[in-house]
Amino acid sequence: MWNADVKVIVFDIGGTLMEYRGMPNVWTDYYQNAFEHVRQYLKLELRDEDITKSVELLKAFNPRIHYREIEYQPEQIFKSVTDHWNSEVPIDRIIFAFFESMHLSSYIYPETISELKRLKAHGIKIATFTDVATGMPDELHKSYFMELQPYFDLYLSSLSCGYRKPNPKGLQDIAAFFGVSSNEMLMIGDEEKDIQTAKRFGCRSVLIDRHKAGRDCGQDYTIVTLQEADDIINNCQHSR
Repeated sequence: MWNADVKVIVFDIGGTLMEYRGMPNVWTDYYQNAFEHVRQYLKLELRDEDITKSVELLKAFNPRIHYREIEYQPEQIFKSVTDHWNSEVPIDRIIFAFFESMHLSSYIYPETISELKRLKAHGIKIATFTDVATGMPDELHKSYFMELQPYFDLYLSSLSCGYRKPNPKGLQDIAAFFGVSSNEMLMIGDEEKDIQTAKRFGCRSVLIDRHKAGRDCGQDYTIVTLQEADDIINNCQHSR
């Protein structure tokens, strides 16, 4: 039996529905190579010290180094970190060359689509709330999981709501979009910030622990595959 009170499930994306193959463990490790690729690809006359300065400026925007909840648009970030280049190349070309150098590819987890289909078949609305990598445009981010887009009733990112997790603004926007209360929503993610976002908003939280690490982030429930979400919904019903 499905819990009619759970009307919206909010998913994180990376590490929850899919993962990036070739994604650096620490994005900052790729900044140097990425800017060098930009110099070569766009044939820019940049000194090594120009690139070094850009790397340090971009690090200042990285929320894992300097905590922030407010989000900045990619154009704003890259304009700030390349102003000293004195280049007339459009910012969007610089951004494209920067991320093109990383050669990221996506891997959709085997059970993801079947579980999204099952949830939608039971009338549950599916939303996402995902933090986008520093400086990455939303459209580029979405291009890595286009096959999932038809199953989302609402795609929301840190760029589209203006705040990064654990700020609850994204969940507030989702609740307003669907006209539901916090106790009618469930958040599923793979990081502590996903759980903290749910707790700050007031909805129930699910940690997906694919590697069975036994992490305690204060979550209400823990699963190791998305298929276990069915049981979580039932448990929500019985706990009321």
